[in-house]
Amino acid sequence: MENSINNDFIRNIIKEDLASGKHESITTRFPPEPNGYLHIGHAASICLNFGIAEENDSAKCNLRFDDTNPSRENTEFVEAIKQDIKWLGFGWEEREYFASDYFEKLYGFATTLVEKGKAYVDSQTQESIRENRGTLTDPGIDSPYRTRTIQENMALLKEMREGKHRPGSHVLRAKINMSSPNLNMRDPVIYRILDTSHHRTGDQWPIYPMYDFAHGQSDSIEQITHSICTLEFEGHRPLY
Repeated sequence: MENSINNDFIRNIIKEDLASGKHESITTRFPPEPNGYLHIGHAASICLNFGIAEENDSAKCNLRFDDTNPSRENTEFVEAIKQDIKWLGFGWEEREYFASDYFEKLYGFATTLVEKGKAYVDSQTQESIRENRGTLTDPGIDSPYRTRTIQENMALLKEMREGKHRPGSHVLRAKINMSSPNLNMRDPVIYRILDTSHHRTGDQWPIYPMYDFAHGQSDSIEQITHSICTLEFEGHRPLY
């Protein structure tokens, strides 16, 4: 039984990556959003990611709270999640992180995208953005604000950061392809305005990164070698 457990396809990939020299060490992560208590699916992810770290001398697993949606998150859930991980028999030593640790870096990344013409501030309503996204069979429609100049976008993003605009008035979108067969690639929103206090940063930030943007960048910052996700995120891989 032990041999079969240690030879599933994920562990085989990791063994191959180590043997080939693709990675000298392995870093996984368990990245819950602290917006509720854990369920059995979380337990499976905990056992997989932390288990891989325990099975390999050169591996480690980070605990990172993806706290980018302050209206649903609080410290009660953070503490409950940590207790549950310990109850399952795992620890993370000093490797406890939060997406909010990277808010300044993430904003810097977003600014760079705008400077390179790869992101723009969209002032459509949420309903219009949804309608213009298209469907699985019909392409999306470009936002009328997609052609804003870099200077206009930079000025608006700065004003958003300074709290000068109300929630829903603007969002920052990545400029990718509104005709992509993958709906996730149709100029996804990467920042939105929220008038909500954050459980760690308080009222420091009036704008927050979207999960799809923050998740991949956080993995990069932490040098995660193997991002293990369920199949529901398969369509998000190109954006990741």
